[in-house]
Amino acid sequence: MGIAELLLIAAGLSMDAFAVSVCKGLGMRRLNVRVALVLAGLFGLFQGGMPVLGWLLGSRFLWLIEPVDHWIAFGLLAFIGTKMIVDAVRGEEEDAGATDHVAWGEFLMLAVATSIDALAVGISFAALHVEIVPSCITIGITTFVLSLIGVGVGHAFGSRFERPAQILGGIVLILIGVKVLLEHLGLAFLV
Repeated sequence: MGIAELLLIAAGLSMDAFAVSVCKGLGMRRLNVRVALVLAGLFGLFQGGMPVLGWLLGSRFLWLIEPVDHWIAFGLLAFIGTKMIVDAVRGEEEDAGATDHVAWGEFLMLAVATSIDALAVGISFAALHVEIVPSCITIGITTFVLSLIGVGVGHAFGSRFERPAQILGGIVLILIGVKVLLEHLGLAFLV
């Protein structure tokens, strides 16, 4: 596999993380570099690590993971998206949907939800005898960079339209979850 193909795979895998990063940036009252770095770091770590896990498992346990991976991703994204919408509509004083602090639990759930497809890529890497370490480093770095950019883009729009932007961000997370679900159910033509 050439570097161009690997970069395309890395960019493709990181698109969900980019979209989620935009959503989290929408909820930032002020651009918080620490939060952006932690979020991008977790996304990069999981996107780079899941292919390793898939590569190690090979196709041995694919039958166990494949039937439910899309449901897990959908559930996590729908839960977090709904929470963002509810928090924005309630307009609570200390908005739990805002991303002004590191929310470890939420960030970890998002990292898992956006990286499940990378597990399947790791399985295909094993079948294709792809060098796993440089491939995963490339995927992780690409996701990290695109996630940082996503937070910045989201913040640029969100700081102007805070509450509507949070609602939009929640809707986008839910739609990403629906997209993942429809693709895995073979109904991608509806998206």
